[in-house]
Amino acid sequence: MTDWPEPAGNRGLTRRGVLAAALASGAVVLGGGALTGCGSAQAADPATVRLWDLFSGADGGLLNDMVRAARRDMPGTRIERTVLEWGTPYYTKLAMASAGGRGPDVAVAHLSRLAGYAPTGLLDAWDLDLLAEYGITPSSFTEAVWGRTQYRGRTYAVPLDTHPFIVFYHPEPAAEAGLLKSDGSLDTAAFSSPDAFLRAGRELARASGKQGIAFGYVTDSAQGWRLFYGLYRQTGGRFDLPPGGPAEVDADRMAEVIAFMAKLVDGQTNPRHLDYAAAIASFANRQTAMILSGEWELGTFRTADPKVGAAPFPTVFGTPAVYADSHAFVLPHHPDPDPGRRRRTHQAVAALLKAGQIWATAGHIPAYGPVTRTDAYAALRPQSHYAQAQQHVVLDPSVWFAGAGSDFQNSMSQVLQQALLGGLAPDRAARAMVRRLNTFLSKPSPA
Repeated sequence: MTDWPEPAGNRGLTRRGVLAAALASGAVVLGGGALTGCGSAQAADPATVRLWDLFSGADGGLLNDMVRAARRDMPGTRIERTVLEWGTPYYTKLAMASAGGRGPDVAVAHLSRLAGYAPTGLLDAWDLDLLAEYGITPSSFTEAVWGRTQYRGRTYAVPLDTHPFIVFYHPEPAAEAGLLKSDGSLDTAAFSSPDAFLRAGRELARASGKQGIAFGYVTDSAQGWRLFYGLYRQTGGRFDLPPGGPAEVDADRMAEVIAFMAKLVDGQTNPRHLDYAAAIASFANRQTAMILSGEWELGTFRTADPKVGAAPFPTVFGTPAVYADSHAFVLPHHPDPDPGRRRRTHQAVAALLKAGQIWATAGHIPAYGPVTRTDAYAALRPQSHYAQAQQHVVLDPSVWFAGAGSDFQNSMSQVLQQALLGGLAPDRAARAMVRRLNTFLSKPSPA
């Protein structure tokens, strides 16, 4: 169970505190009237549940499909979506609306962001008894994900999915390299050590006649951190970030992981200087046989290769751990919520979770376990081949400054880019990361 430290002197929400939190996350602070266009959740129609989310494009279309499919499980209730810009603009608006009690009935947030919201009073807790009436219980989720929804014994998020950092591969070169099992899934045991992983990359390059493993990290604000943190957690090393610091980490193991990452992009069997878009293109165009990326790219890769394979990120350093995040439903704070509206909100979220098979078609792993245990989900390829990743996912550290789209991820990735581009030795990069960690820790939570 996560037990985030409560901000010192927290005696309730203030506009000043929320604005400070928005500034600390790098957000553009909006004026008092900026939210009026989004509307207040406390609308006249009691049958409407107002949802804020950040899903556009294909994911937005799928969520609309889920809303339609959910109708049978929420008779008499209508979900009204408001789609807002991904990243700090979204989280700024959510914080300000919650602080003023003007937020929607429910919103989608990254679970990695919860540490900056639940302890400050920006969110209300879910009623587990009410969720259970609609078939949603803690046992419906993996402990690795559900454990991050808790603060001081109460539940502040209901996970929609897990979206892990995984490996995609083209089946033909992977098979020629001897890296597939009889069922066509990847033999991750062939990647079970740094040397084995690099050897597999060489075999993939030989089999494809081109290059082995792509990884797009140049100028990217998160990819380097995603790969690093998942691998570091596989070492079993400490990564504790107590308020005020100093960071309690193993710099030697950090350096070991960074050195391995640098070998992965040495420009020999694997390409070296790839940004995110170039890496995606190199794999989609079959210039590389494998790519290290997020499951959210499944649609792009399947368009290029309908037979594309995928697998959980292999255990390279001994301890199973897969970097991931989770989209989750949260309840923006309302000073005097209407019980009937809250009941409808719980019912609507339960209905959406039960429609998770639709969400799975995009590649996301539905967090609601009964969905992933169906024959229909087992038939999804390659989604069912990496579903087990949710058993070992690790999210960003539970601190107010970390999480999706944060300055923290960008700061860590900047150091890693210097190391992977060849200008910074792994031990020096590890020390630089620790210094930056301590700088973040020295700042009190603005909320």
